[in-house]
Amino acid sequence: MTTMSALADLLAAGRRVAGHRPWPRIEIDRADWERATALLGDGTLALSGLWGDAGAVHMAVATPAFDALAVVTLACPDGTFPSVGRVHAPAIRLERAAADLFGLVSIDAPDPRPWLDHGRFPTPPLGRSDFRADARRPYVFLPVEGEGLHQIPVGPVHAGIIEPGHFRFTANGETVVRLEQRLGYVHKGIDALMSGATLERAARLAGRVSGDSTVAYAIAFAHAVEAALGDEAPPRAQALRAVMAELERIANHLGDIGAVCNDASFSLMHAHCGVLRERVLRAAASCFGHRLMMDRVVPGGVATDLAAAGAATLRALLAEIGARFPELVAIYDGTASLQDRTVGTGIVGRDLVMHFAAGGHVGRASGRAIDVRRTPGYPPYDRLAFDVPVLESGDVDARVLIRMREIEASRGLIARLLDDLPAGPVARTLDSAGGGEGLALAEAFRGDVLVWVRIEPGGRVARAFLRDASWFQWPLLEAAIEGNIVADFPLCNKSFNCSYSGHDL
Repeated sequence: MTTMSALADLLAAGRRVAGHRPWPRIEIDRADWERATALLGDGTLALSGLWGDAGAVHMAVATPAFDALAVVTLACPDGTFPSVGRVHAPAIRLERAAADLFGLVSIDAPDPRPWLDHGRFPTPPLGRSDFRADARRPYVFLPVEGEGLHQIPVGPVHAGIIEPGHFRFTANGETVVRLEQRLGYVHKGIDALMSGATLERAARLAGRVSGDSTVAYAIAFAHAVEAALGDEAPPRAQALRAVMAELERIANHLGDIGAVCNDASFSLMHAHCGVLRERVLRAAASCFGHRLMMDRVVPGGVATDLAAAGAATLRALLAEIGARFPELVAIYDGTASLQDRTVGTGIVGRDLVMHFAAGGHVGRASGRAIDVRRTPGYPPYDRLAFDVPVLESGDVDARVLIRMREIEASRGLIARLLDDLPAGPVARTLDSAGGGEGLALAEAFRGDVLVWVRIEPGGRVARAFLRDASWFQWPLLEAAIEGNIVADFPLCNKSFNCSYSGHDL
């Protein structure tokens, strides 16, 4: 059976929910939920998200090529559902989050420990008032047995100005035997804040789930809202969204390349990449009124047009990057001491990234050639030809090289978007009187962002779920460091650069 026919058979078994766009949502029973779980476990389908709701649990599934998606929903009148994580590990953390927020218990779950709740939720904030979590018990890390092993606790407070997260290393001498993460320290209550919010406020919240991906989140949220209401942004707005998204990608990749090199004690690259990144941020502020372009993308379009002077500023920026960045790539490739630290370090195999449906530079560095700008695609990328670089080695070096090649691809995309920028309005008023449900994917610099939204008649958000690419990348960092030395963890960690804030909701 093909992956497409397996998904079609699953969808045929349930009741289709009206008004869910552009992909279907199907209400299924427990037997079909188990069938969907088995399809995830054997790799026939890929998991794109799992989240709770009042009395139900939803799961976004896709074909491995991401050319078809759907949401399956299981009613949970007793507050339980069969665990997906027991056969498909990528679901484990999402199930733990659903338990913390909604009191939905996954039966036979391999890991029932709390995830977002650090002992501060007397009851689930969005769910069952009769549910009492055991989060106030001491958090027990997974045991490791063996001769000569010792543990190294790191965080959640770190020496640098970074977000909080706890890393528990078990090591044999300097060699890491196991890494276990505990996150959730920057949980902001996005799900609760979204519920009942106006579309304007919800869009602002979406842009703050992970601030370094504010444009990508805003695009995904806008697409979900527009799909729910059966509308779309004007062509000029779609093009400007893409310009902003590619600027965001370039700025973040420059910052990451420099930071990886800095963690390998090569501060020269850090300095030069920092200068170029600052040029990008200043150009963004000049053209769109905000260095990170926060709140520039809104449902129905964009909040700021690009003037002729702004287009000239961006062309000058592209020329500067085109002149200076190849020299930095040559320095990286030609510095033996730097290559010694990055090549062969922190390897993640292709099987793992496929199993976790890991996107972005993490997936593409290990052979997973998925970019949701292209498949399933969305405007204006569905009208543009562009390269999606893919490597197979899966090490720190590959993750750096993917970023370098994506910077060049983004530079070319911006140039073409400016050359063919449509005339016309940059926003339209959406008719939210009828409400609806929408699902959208957008490609952030880390990988795919998923947004699902249910809009009440009149335009307020009834429920929204936003999933960062980091949900499926953080677990792979645990695998990447295994067998490496403790001193290489900062290098591996920065080569992933997963979001704490986006992951902790």
